[in-house]
Amino acid sequence: MAFLARLTQRLFHPHTDGHDLTTNLDDPINLPNLPRMPTPILELKHVGCSKAKGQPIFTNVNFTVNEGDVVIFQGKSGSGKSTLLKCLAHLNLYEGEILYRGSTPVSHGIPSFRTRVLYVPQRPSLLPGTPRDFINTVLSFKSLDPKNKGNEHNPTGPFDPYTEPIAIGKEWGVDEELWDRTWTNLSGGEAQRIALAIAVGIRSADILLLDEPTSALDADSSIRVERFLTDAVRAKDGGLSALVWITHSAEQGGRVGTRFLRIAGGCVQEERPDLGV
Repeated sequence: MAFLARLTQRLFHPHTDGHDLTTNLDDPINLPNLPRMPTPILELKHVGCSKAKGQPIFTNVNFTVNEGDVVIFQGKSGSGKSTLLKCLAHLNLYEGEILYRGSTPVSHGIPSFRTRVLYVPQRPSLLPGTPRDFINTVLSFKSLDPKNKGNEHNPTGPFDPYTEPIAIGKEWGVDEELWDRTWTNLSGGEAQRIALAIAVGIRSADILLLDEPTSALDADSSIRVERFLTDAVRAKDGGLSALVWITHSAEQGGRVGTRFLRIAGGCVQEERPDLGV
């Protein structure tokens, strides 16, 4: 207000010492400290998706995910939460526009885009070999560019994308020997934690799209995963800037979320958390 008052005074009540308006305006004005605007990561503009022609799942979806956000998708089963998450990852056909850091997925290159905007399914697909084999395969992709920003698990050495997922898994109660079992011989909770540890540990993702990432875990394991992920976003550890998280647990949503979007009746609306998730 003080800044506006000074500017008004200079515009409409110039000094009477013979100085003209230009001279008065050339005097320095200390600008107020304005709050920093959030940096958009993902922008959705009029996005829609249909099962078939004339059968929309949702229409005209508009929202932005900013750095530091943990966005919770709420809604009943079958409302389109997973479908929308896959649209964000450019895994489903959709109408409208989705921008990542101001550019379309195509302009980034789809393979590169999908390593930055990384979708983690609720249940890992049946994969051949072992989780360690899977890490080696993923790290052979040319589109992958792990962010080399140090290694909290080995402070004296460089970041190693081959061992970092295993170190993260260990924090979540995953024994190292499980990385050499075939996927088919892992329990649902083991496979879920390992897939998520790989997504986080290779450090390619700017934003993670999480489809009920702890649905197969016990309460203690869920809390450990939640704390790790939200702490990583706050600290930008490994370059992780934001999360979009589907959960049917109102308690979990309240613990981890900073923003809440409800999907119902083909529409998406931002709101406060609802205990009826």
